Amino acid sequence: MDGGGAPVAHPAVRPISFLLGNWKGEGEGGFPTISAFRYGEELCFSHHPSKPVMAYSQKTWKLDSGEPMHGESGYWRPKPDGSIEVVIAQSTGLVEVQKGTFDSEEKIVRLKSTVVGNASKVKEINREFKVDDDGGELSYVVEMATNNVTPSQPHLKASLKKI
Repeated sequence: MDGGGAPVAHPAVRPISFLLGNWKGEGEGGFPTISAFRYGEELCFSHHPSKPVMAYSQKTWKLDSGEPMHGESGYWRPKPDGSIEVVIAQSTGLVEVQKGTFDSEEKIVRLKSTVVGNASKVKEINREFKVDDDGGELSYVVEMATNNVTPSQPHLKASLKKI
């Protein structure tokens, strides 16, 4: 803990510590092969100061009924050179290995899949996360390519507030 009582991040995690916390809000999705939809969402980025990795979990629900829709979890591992490795397991059984970059000043992380496993149709998933200047809002976009739809197309976008 620092003098203010806040947990101190592991030095490896400090550059992406702007993501830490719980975020909640709404998003919208679509794809050339599906109808547009809206959803509620909660993201959690957590971290233990002794580990050079951040845990990630996400869940979404239907706005009208609260019925669960999608969930995923994984680990984010930033590197000293400004690169980052991310692994994500989705509730659909699909798994992602992503590599990308982060910019601590701009508070942005860009990810591109290197492996999409256990997927019959999905070929590529790209993600971009950005936290606003005051740290109170996180927005993201997800693009995807499938066997039938290439190149990568917008799939999801959301704006979440820190809770």
